[in-house]
Amino acid sequence: MARGTLITIEGLDGAGKSTLASALSDALAARGLPVALLREPGGVELSERIRALVKDPALNISARAEALLYAAARAQLVHERVLPLLDRGSSVLLDRYIDSSLAYQGAARGLGVAHVREINSFATNALQADRTLLLGISPAARQARLGARGEQPDRLEREDESFFAEIARAYDELAAAEPQRIRLLDAEQPPEQVLADALAALADLLAAHVQTRD
Repeated sequence: MARGTLITIEGLDGAGKSTLASALSDALAARGLPVALLREPGGVELSERIRALVKDPALNISARAEALLYAAARAQLVHERVLPLLDRGSSVLLDRYIDSSLAYQGAARGLGVAHVREINSFATNALQADRTLLLGISPAARQARLGARGEQPDRLEREDESFFAEIARAYDELAAAEPQRIRLLDAEQPPEQVLADALAALADLLAAHVQTRD
């Protein structure tokens, strides 16, 4: 059986990652492709417990501890769900993956992208995404969307705009370094257009996956 495809969705909070992930999962399933949708941090019990910790605004978590907690949650998710699904030939959609840690902890927290990449390579046994969809959004549009949610910001969402500007810059640098893997999508378009652009960015992978199944 051919290995499944790992597709990750990245971007700042408010860019519409979860909306796209859900729509993309439905679109792939409608094409008859086996697909599993998972989120980070989370997806399995241990990782969900870590998610509660890293998002808790009452906790004071150092930058290094934060990076290690995310890597630990990712390690368990990959071991328990992602690798078994890929081995069964399923496509896996991940709402965030290693690029989030590279941008948030490596760049914005100042730990160094190379150091955070090494930690996560160990955590995931060097499992890389086959394709990453990066949702780009302006600061104004992002703020408007977050405000419309009416939710209390979590620990990371309480950071100032300079923090998120550094994350956006890091994402742009990652995309420029790996244009074959990372495809930039305009997240300010209507959701149906973002989905269409996402499917276009995945067309070659999906075609190859269908051929190997046939």
